[in-house]
Amino acid sequence: MEWLARFYLQPYSRAQRNFFCYSRGTVDDVFYLIVFVQIVLGCYALWEGAQWLAMVRRRLRTPPGFYSPRVAVICPCKGLEPHLEENLTALTELDYSNYELFVVVASEGDPALGAARKLSEGARRRVHTVVAGPAADSGEKVNNLRIAAEKVPPEFEVFVFVDSDGRPGRAWLQRLVAPLGDPRLGAATTFRWYLPDRGGFWSALAAAWNAAIVTQLGEHNRNFCWGGGTAIRRSVFEQARVAESWQGSVSDDYSMTRALRQAGRRIHFVPECLVPALHDTDFHGLIEFTNRQIIITRVYAPNLWALALAAHGFYCVAVLLGLGLLLGSWLSGGIGFHILLLVLAVPLLAGAKGYLRLMAVVDLLPAWKGKLLQYGWAWTLLAALVPFVYFWNSLVAMFTRRIIWRGALYELISPDQTRIL
Repeated sequence: MEWLARFYLQPYSRAQRNFFCYSRGTVDDVFYLIVFVQIVLGCYALWEGAQWLAMVRRRLRTPPGFYSPRVAVICPCKGLEPHLEENLTALTELDYSNYELFVVVASEGDPALGAARKLSEGARRRVHTVVAGPAADSGEKVNNLRIAAEKVPPEFEVFVFVDSDGRPGRAWLQRLVAPLGDPRLGAATTFRWYLPDRGGFWSALAAAWNAAIVTQLGEHNRNFCWGGGTAIRRSVFEQARVAESWQGSVSDDYSMTRALRQAGRRIHFVPECLVPALHDTDFHGLIEFTNRQIIITRVYAPNLWALALAAHGFYCVAVLLGLGLLLGSWLSGGIGFHILLLVLAVPLLAGAKGYLRLMAVVDLLPAWKGKLLQYGWAWTLLAALVPFVYFWNSLVAMFTRRIIWRGALYELISPDQTRIL
């Protein structure tokens, strides 16, 4: 390798060679600084993962409570997506004595409407269907939710918003609603856990990407409402003017979160209600999904987007710069063993947190343990690649505010203004 280095530097003068050596030393210093910060952050993230696992196990031992009001479960649908029938059926078989399901679509021609009406014929719970009509100034899902909430009869005390791609367990509704027994609470929320169905690398990477978000929720005041699993008292919904916050919005999650925060209401995270969702995708679908989520974050929570851009950017720089220095050391005849260890430490810490997260989810979703263990590599090994996807998403969000969602193209002018293209 020494001959290659001599050949590379031979055409240059001594001053030029000294400059190259100085530059290499500067790059080394930058790398050591960045990788040190990343290792410290990785250790802190690992500690957070251990705390999250402890919280999950503690909460699983806690009785859910006895608050059992009359509940309207509102599920927006569009098209015959995979597993729609099984998912809707699961929503009619929840172990809760006093609830009804409201399936809402945008048009009479939506095939999901026929599936919902067929389900209602033999369902254990009453199933209502609502046709919301086309959206004019907001996202279709947001418009569906707003119209459905208006049509729910006044005797229903609690709204529970769900997504059609999730399949909650039988005890899910009682555990999600019970915290609302505290009238000071704004909402109780949970999150999804993507499970590859038929498998494939891109589906596994999407599952790993999504999993990184769940540990942002916990026993603190920074929780956000997730539209696929949020329970809210009807009185709080009206007092916080959530329906008004949805006007002109494309994000039901962020808009509801903002309305509750402005009303001074706390959002309670219920990890016991984590929702499994079978999800397959290809490369195009992965990029479309992840870009959409981060573009929405860029518009509705710009500070969070900026923090994610910086954090994931430094992670990528640390890994890529370390690999470059390692290659340069090999080419110059060195071993670079210490560089190799530092480079490996950063993704290994990310994978270790992914493993702790997986341990918690195995406890939360025992019925899905087989599939969780089958794709355990997705949430551990691929955790090291997730920051690269996030960084790409954050860069894309810097230059565009257009998203594609369920076949519709939107331009996000502001949190209160959406243009349907």
